[in-house]
Amino acid sequence: MAAYGLSKRYGSVSAVDGVDLRVEPGAVHGLIGLNGAGKTTLLRMLLGLVRPDLGEIAFFGEKPSPAAGLDGVAGYVEEPRFYPYLSGRQTLALFAALDGGDAPRVDELLALVGLDRKAADRRVGGYSTGMRQRLGLATALLGRPRLLLLDEPTTGLDPTGASELRTAVRGLAEDGVAVLMSSHDMGAVSDICSAVTILASGRVVWDGSMERLRAEAPAAEYRLETSDDAKALALSASHPGVRARADGASGLVVAAERDALDGFVLALAAEGIAVRRLAEVASSVEAMFLALTGGSTP
Repeated sequence: MAAYGLSKRYGSVSAVDGVDLRVEPGAVHGLIGLNGAGKTTLLRMLLGLVRPDLGEIAFFGEKPSPAAGLDGVAGYVEEPRFYPYLSGRQTLALFAALDGGDAPRVDELLALVGLDRKAADRRVGGYSTGMRQRLGLATALLGRPRLLLLDEPTTGLDPTGASELRTAVRGLAEDGVAVLMSSHDMGAVSDICSAVTILASGRVVWDGSMERLRAEAPAAEYRLETSDDAKALALSASHPGVRARADGASGLVVAAERDALDGFVLALAAEGIAVRRLAEVASSVEAMFLALTGGSTP
């Protein structure tokens, strides 16, 4: 899939501004940005739900046509929605019938996305957000797509569910499917994506492989609380590779590579300063994402 110069305005608001995007077969490509960055609008244009003001889209080397539709492309934007009075199994069977698919694939996909028999036979109206996300993915996979577009697919999932979904997506990519997955949380997708495009205010602010992003990323950030924060802050100035700043009434935010951080913590102990709390608040790639998008450390 390739997109060139995609732009979309709503009145005076530029939702997407000249975005170029390429997703290769067998890759999980992250579309990352804070809320309001333009991710969902971009996905809507790729799925043909919104017409771009400018730009071109090509799927599998060809421009989409009204006659062919989006053959080989599947996905969803925002939260998947279904008939509330049907069960998950009935919903999937209905979509399979509409697509000309076979019923045995329904059970296969329910198992793939982690909807067990009890959940599959419940009415969708009683599903949690995470369960609807699982069913949305199963529905998107009915037609065996070559390109899968997913909008914040881990929303509403607990850590175990999110991990299971990422495992399923990784398996699809290993089978040759091209996956474009949006998220506002770099940390949630950094371990699955092979490449990322980062958006801010509708524009691409970074694009490339995760390997290059990690190489260019700044040091991770940690929240540090000590028995004497003022003295710890002063001491940080004499340690190369350590950048510290006060964080409100108490505590520090420290940016450092691991070896430099280890040396700093040992120096604190040597000065009689006790470390009461040390916790990572932003990995190196998360710190890069926040710097590019103007976000703040949680």
